[in-house]
Amino acid sequence: MDSLEVLKQEIEQFNKDRDWDQFHSPANLAKSISIEANELLECFQWDEEHYDIEEVKEELADVMNYCIQMSNKLNLDIKEIIEWKLAITAKKYPVDKAKGKSTKYNKL
Repeated sequence: MDSLEVLKQEIEQFNKDRDWDQFHSPANLAKSISIEANELLECFQWDEEHYDIEEVKEELADVMNYCIQMSNKLNLDIKEIIEWKLAITAKKYPVDKAKGKSTKYNKL
């Protein structure tokens, strides 16, 4: 079993032990992802160069935790959906047009 599967099981067991799955609807998980992503952004709010890496790690872990829970809830394979999205994005941003640029795909 790969490390991602082990992690998914650990998260599921953590929530099961606390009977928290009842609160983890897809909508609630999406809200939690957004809330935690904003807390991650807050780490850089006033100074993008001097931040507390421990706070960043904590908030990033929360975002990823909720993302993993969302994929579990919806029976989605994380590797599969990320590869699927990378393929879509690669078509929108071909290397020859996008390399070194932050321009949106429709303006390349």
